[in-house]
Amino acid sequence: MAPQVTATVVDDDPQSYESKHVHAVYDEIAPHFSSTRYKPWPIISQFISSLPVGWVGLDSGTGNGKYLPLPLERPTDIWTIGLDRSRNLLTIAQNAGNVTRDVVWGDALGQSWREGAFDYAISIATVHHLSTPERRKLAIQRLITAVSPSRGRILVYVWAIEQDEQSKRTIPQVADQSNGGEDVFVPWVLSKNVQGKQNQNRNGKPDTAPQDTNVQEDGSTTDRADAPRIYNRYYHMFARGELAELVEGAASMLGLHVGPLSPEAPLGIEIVQDGWERSNYYVELRRWKSS
Repeated sequence: MAPQVTATVVDDDPQSYESKHVHAVYDEIAPHFSSTRYKPWPIISQFISSLPVGWVGLDSGTGNGKYLPLPLERPTDIWTIGLDRSRNLLTIAQNAGNVTRDVVWGDALGQSWREGAFDYAISIATVHHLSTPERRKLAIQRLITAVSPSRGRILVYVWAIEQDEQSKRTIPQVADQSNGGEDVFVPWVLSKNVQGKQNQNRNGKPDTAPQDTNVQEDGSTTDRADAPRIYNRYYHMFARGELAELVEGAASMLGLHVGPLSPEAPLGIEIVQDGWERSNYYVELRRWKSS
């Protein structure tokens, strides 16, 4: 039986918790993870295709960089810079689409750019890896301030509690939903064959030595050489309406009016889309500046 999604409690310093249960995991599984992430999602492709010629943007949490080459129908019209904490994924992203890409090693919560440096920003499947409401809100603030205050556009995707019929994940229901959604571990399974291929890719030689221990779903270990290695990744699964509330809170803390362009406010941000697609919630945002 495949390992299941399990409820968890963030009981450590958030940075340490994420380093252990997010960043270290993705560095370990990077090649295998990248091999399963290659097809752009329709709404994200449509968003990027709608951007004007000459715009420069940020992909915060770019992973293997699968969105960096878009739009495929006019690949040189815009340029997206990828940001990620995983050096191993960035190595893959740097050559996305068989073209050398601009990628930066950094944190979604960092201030690597001057305010308004970009025309647009996307953050796909990243904010849900942040382990407190405050850190998730800060990530949204960093996206808002990174784009032009007069015309910047933003698209954010996060995993949802509400999974569709094609999902292999069953989200456990927990009594305490004080954070709005649910904190869970989502397992990633590496077979012995995949582990050997990953090490061969890294070292240029096949790895035939057995693993000493293998992490199991319940956190225990086994010395079976052929047992799969299971990595538990932390996720905050978002509840309905939670992402939009996060945006509104982040914008308000920045002194921005939330809603359509208004002559009564100097600066604002509008939620253009607020939806659910294939087990994900997403929001599209547009910044504006009144005359």
